[in-house]
Amino acid sequence: MIATRNKTKFVSADEAVKCIKSGHNIFVHGNCSYPKVLIDALCRRYKELHNVKIIHLLEFMDAPYSSPEMEGHFHLCSLFTGSNVRKAVNEGRADFVPVFLSEIPLLIERGKIQIDVCLLHLSPPDEHGFCSFSLSNDCSKTASEHAKIIIAQINPNMPRVLGDNFIHIDKIDFVVETIEPVPEFSSGKELKSEEKEVYEKIGRNIAGMIDNGATLQMGIGVIPDMVLQFLTDKKDLGVHTEMFSDGLIDLIDAGIINGERKTLLPGKVVSSFILGTKKVFDYMNDNPIFEFRPTKFVNDPFIISRNDNMVSINSALEVDITGQVCADSIGPKNYSGFGGQLDFIRGATRSVNGKPISAFASTAKGGTVSRIVPYLRPGAGVTTTRGDVHYVITEYGIADLYGKSIRERVRSLINIAHPNFREELEKYAYEVKFIR
Repeated sequence: MIATRNKTKFVSADEAVKCIKSGHNIFVHGNCSYPKVLIDALCRRYKELHNVKIIHLLEFMDAPYSSPEMEGHFHLCSLFTGSNVRKAVNEGRADFVPVFLSEIPLLIERGKIQIDVCLLHLSPPDEHGFCSFSLSNDCSKTASEHAKIIIAQINPNMPRVLGDNFIHIDKIDFVVETIEPVPEFSSGKELKSEEKEVYEKIGRNIAGMIDNGATLQMGIGVIPDMVLQFLTDKKDLGVHTEMFSDGLIDLIDAGIINGERKTLLPGKVVSSFILGTKKVFDYMNDNPIFEFRPTKFVNDPFIISRNDNMVSINSALEVDITGQVCADSIGPKNYSGFGGQLDFIRGATRSVNGKPISAFASTAKGGTVSRIVPYLRPGAGVTTTRGDVHYVITEYGIADLYGKSIRERVRSLINIAHPNFREELEKYAYEVKFIR
């Protein structure tokens, strides 16, 4: 048993969740740190409980508390909607909160989000009693600091990730010792040859904008993975990003990512959470190059801007011909969330020689739908305003919109739209007098 003072109680998962009462607000550690053992135990009690609010940022595991049969017992409050809870949100059985990732900790600190119980999945404590938040700091550290009760699932398979990423075991009210596989996430998508060609062109277009010594923000998915493949001729790159995946490892090992020219926390890969596999989990364990911190630091635009040559790379579901970006909804239907897109766009904007980039394939649904559109769908949200947008990249090129007139923007965006849709876009632009 882990040594600690008497305050901490070592119990089974079923015993630990007995402290949760009807009406409680529960924060759930997210991403690859999902505390499955605790959630399963909580859901076994669902018939005893009513109006328990579950608050989480992003989960890719099953979310049993969002199933129809648990309505009235549990109510999900999603701060970023994944595929596992999208149906519940759009059917009205769960709520979505549109909020910048940088500001979720502020909502907790200011009492806008109140937390009764925090469920965590941690590494074992070191010789001084400190457990690592491991693969997901994001808002979980802040949540634990403001929760009335902390329940932790402690697992020796969870890596010890360094940074402002620790909690002392004596702060934990109930400890459940488990030996569980760590949830893994892979965005590996089998691309058809024509799809691969499209994303390779996008990757090359983005890589061509990245100078030696730049600091990068990139997430997970086909586009970030493609970009990384085209950075092998670069030098002294740094990383300051809300999240990353396995793709960084090869570039770190090759010395391409070393952070030596970073102007903020040089030599460190600064992040707040990871979506990856055992390959990167093992690599990160006790590795001093990694510095995990809460999103109130990592995603603060003013902090981000302290990195010179900051390059942010984000995606979109659709962009209208004036530059408005929708990345979180399809019409009125919630798809994901704000995440850190605008945090990093604004941070990169204020960085010396910074480059905020929005990148996406020009079409969707097998080429039948243009992502560059005359206007956003009715009900769609504007994730990033046209005043914030700088560079928009597709496989057809780069549109630089910053400081440009509507007329100039329209021309630039039509030029990088898929050729099959350019005539339609131009016709609309003429009709509304954007161009003449």
